[in-house]
Amino acid sequence: MSHAKETILVTGGAGYIGSHTVLALLRAGYDVVILDNLEYGHREVVENVLKVPLIVGDINHRPTLDQLFASYNITAVMHFAAYIAVGESVKDPAKYYRNNVSGTLTLLEAMVAANVKRIVFASTCSIYGMPQQVPMTEEHPIGPINPYAMTKRIVEQMLSDFDRAYNLRSVVFRFFNASGANPEGLIGEDHNPETHLIPLVLFTALGKRDSISIWGTDYPTPDGTCLRDYIHVSDLANAYLLGLKYLSAGGKSEAFNLGNGNGFSVKQVIETASSITGKEIKVVECDRRVGDPPVLVGSSEKARNILSWYPQYPDISNIVLHAWQWHQKRHGSNK
Repeated sequence: MSHAKETILVTGGAGYIGSHTVLALLRAGYDVVILDNLEYGHREVVENVLKVPLIVGDINHRPTLDQLFASYNITAVMHFAAYIAVGESVKDPAKYYRNNVSGTLTLLEAMVAANVKRIVFASTCSIYGMPQQVPMTEEHPIGPINPYAMTKRIVEQMLSDFDRAYNLRSVVFRFFNASGANPEGLIGEDHNPETHLIPLVLFTALGKRDSISIWGTDYPTPDGTCLRDYIHVSDLANAYLLGLKYLSAGGKSEAFNLGNGNGFSVKQVIETASSITGKEIKVVECDRRVGDPPVLVGSSEKARNILSWYPQYPDISNIVLHAWQWHQKRHGSNK
């Protein structure tokens, strides 16, 4: 393979999407080094499953980065190291700007100094703000409505400026709701605290939670609950490989949505989980939350056309099944 000797630095590679991407890189024949501060990443996943070098350190610490680039022959970077909790970003924006913006700037400067000119960046669909049309394409107006989304917006701008000034080329992925787990059950989603719907529903099925809350049942959607675009984490990881290959082949800097193109409602997710787990899942209906759009669904036409990316697991039942297999193994009470 032509890229057998390519070494990819994956920041945040001990986290949820990062670890699935590392697995995909390894299976495609790349060498990988992970940089993770382990605040939310999992050392045991790197040591027991991925078995690649893990540098415990921070993207804000320039000497760590310089040492990394000097020690390994890194040819490209995949950047996942970011804080992602929207609510926390509103309460503590400084933390988000320091890590997501300042940390990324430090990383990009170290890359330029080391002459590493390709990066694949994890952005978010939330940079669009409230949807003005559905499905959302990359041409949708940008209008972040919280500090988390704003940090991603700023980094996208930095990447475009760095391309112009230093010829650092980037692929930016604005993804929708990452979900599911490795189909073989090797790795999965393990946030603490957990805020994502599918794991919370499955925790209820496992008896670790009493009930699941539905925030709003009077939306203008088929069943009155919010529609969201869930995308299997292994499909996201595959997109990263395709983004890297695109840059390696000389592709110009580009931003892509990664979504399913289909929305699934909160009720559909709960019903699917109930049928896959065979468990009764107790639901508590609550009032709407401020700022929740009724429908958030992305178009991935551009990724299909340019990267030939097609989700292998577009169906919510596969996503929930893989997550369930993982959570049973991870938190296995079989009651």
